[in-house]
Amino acid sequence: MSDEEREEKELDLTSPEVVTKYKSAAEIVNKALQLVLSECKPKAKIVDLCEKGDTFIREQTANIYKNVKRKIEKGIGFPTCISVNNTVCHFSPLASNESVLEGGDILKIDMGCHIDGFIAVVAHTHVLQEGPVTGRAADVIAAANTAAEVALRLMRPGKKVPASPEHWGRAFAMMFSVVINKDVSDAIQKVAAAYDCKIVEGVLSHQMKQYVIDANKVVLNVPGLDTRVDDAEFEENEVYAIDIVTSTGEGKPRLLDERETTIYKRAVDKNYHLKMKASRFIFGEISQKFPIMPFSARALDEKRARLGLVECTNHDLLQPYPVLHEKPGDLVAHIKFTVLLMPNGSDRVTSHPLQELQPTKTVDDPDIKAWLALGTKTKKKGGGKKKKGKKGDKTEETTDAAVPMDETTNGAAA
Repeated sequence: MSDEEREEKELDLTSPEVVTKYKSAAEIVNKALQLVLSECKPKAKIVDLCEKGDTFIREQTANIYKNVKRKIEKGIGFPTCISVNNTVCHFSPLASNESVLEGGDILKIDMGCHIDGFIAVVAHTHVLQEGPVTGRAADVIAAANTAAEVALRLMRPGKKVPASPEHWGRAFAMMFSVVINKDVSDAIQKVAAAYDCKIVEGVLSHQMKQYVIDANKVVLNVPGLDTRVDDAEFEENEVYAIDIVTSTGEGKPRLLDERETTIYKRAVDKNYHLKMKASRFIFGEISQKFPIMPFSARALDEKRARLGLVECTNHDLLQPYPVLHEKPGDLVAHIKFTVLLMPNGSDRVTSHPLQELQPTKTVDDPDIKAWLALGTKTKKKGGGKKKKGKKGDKTEETTDAAVPMDETTNGAAA
């Protein structure tokens, strides 16, 4: 094996070291999410909460892989965002922003961590209230959660999806073909419709690779005339961010104010000679501190950044992550988790339990029930050395974050 082939193999999930780095990043981001959630209270400033999440990730990653021969980059994989109510995504304000949480708000917390470029991301929806979540708020969260559970079960590495005879339908048809990304798109839209909700356009569930948060293989959650992707199968040892956003509105988010945008990513394949001194200064700082991963403008000098980021973005040196909104009064939910497609099944490494949900809709569709009944781990074969206890020979396993089918379809946490 050549050095180049050996290096490529080391970047794959076949390397235990790579799996460990993904899981270490996942453990940190799960704890960061828990910390931010614990601080979400009425009148809490959103920028303070975002900074708490980012600071925790920076501090925790600084304490690992310190005594290694090769310097390992680590830190924030995606800046902490808290998008409220009809705001869809990417709200991560600057220090000067005075926005606060209010009782009854629907919060979407989105964040990521990386170790050596191996990224773990998570997004969670929480209603700022005591007791069960009811009504349309429960519907929209249950729709996102159930759609994500279905996507998790269908994104199988080149394997046929079984279905029981009593659920003959779309799920049964999938028994005879390998599931591709388009099949997943169709399924999650069917789930959202069952809750009288819409999958939000423009959101992708995408493959991730080392230092690449948005690789080429994607599931286009809402296919359209202007947004098409190549058909793709799922393969062992790939990593995906299953990313679902649902809305009680039209599912067609809008950019209302470009000045709200604070998250960017360096476009490594673009070059331009910037004219403004402030732009050159900011771009130099970005190139040094954030050459690849997404970053928040909070990490830059705010006055210089306001001027410099505009010119950098206008000339495609930076890719912005705009803050998008549904119409006032619409409710939006966001569920995202990182999945490792291992040889023994799908390993969800980021997640957080939902509040108790009492949606107004009951899912009776046989296809959706069949998809939710699928396990996420494959059966272990008998006859090997590891026969001790024969635990693997009994039934198909599910991930520890999975919930019973009747509770999943009703959106309740385990």
